[in-house]
Amino acid sequence: MLNKYARAFFTRVLTPFAAFLLRKGVSPDAVTLVGTAGVVAGALWFFPRGELFWGVITITLFVFSDLVDGNMARQAGISSRWGAFLDSTLDRVADAAIFGGLALWYAGKGDDNVLCAVTIFCLASGQVVSYTKARGESIGLPVAVNGLVERAERLVVSLTAAGLSGLQTFGAPSWLGVVLPVALWAVAVGSLVTLIQRVVTVRREAAEADAAAAAGGAAGASDASGASGASGGGVGASGDGSGTTAEGGAA
Repeated sequence: MLNKYARAFFTRVLTPFAAFLLRKGVSPDAVTLVGTAGVVAGALWFFPRGELFWGVITITLFVFSDLVDGNMARQAGISSRWGAFLDSTLDRVADAAIFGGLALWYAGKGDDNVLCAVTIFCLASGQVVSYTKARGESIGLPVAVNGLVERAERLVVSLTAAGLSGLQTFGAPSWLGVVLPVALWAVAVGSLVTLIQRVVTVRREAAEADAAAAAGGAAGASDASGASGASGGGVGASGDGSGTTAEGGAA
């Protein structure tokens, strides 16, 4: 849902920066790689140590590379299948690092096995949600549904909550500590709902596609049968005529 509005806004904001990088000879792939490396480093260095605020700040500085690289490719007219593949693949790596870092925190000094499990579920379900759409499209289905919680929602909710919880380090109220657990539960439930939405959509679209294919095959077979029957009748009439002519000639 956020993709529809936030992506368009940030694309306009980041367009001048993307143009600047192109003038300096920076490639979109380089931005993708550096951005992912920054997200992974920030998540896996700060989060397991409980430094949630600084982890979020570091990740935020790099996460917008996901918008900058695509903007650069469009401006330069060099959009490619490889670029799209690289971007999508590294998005999964970045997501895994973010939720993996939080899971390490809860498995260690955070000392909460339940929230560790919830965070791992957020990680896994997010990957599967992305996979269902990609797999459905790869077999020729439109997968015409986005779902309740997409990647943008997962990141915004989780990172905002982690940043707020991290403010306790600077003397913020202790009740902010519940923000991240609530956010992770919300992302987990929302991801599950989104997964179900996409699976149901793919099932419906697959059934419709199979039915259309079967109807088309039956119609094609019927047309072929009718054409064959008409052709056979013509041959029979010709044969009768030939026989009559032959008999008349013999007489």
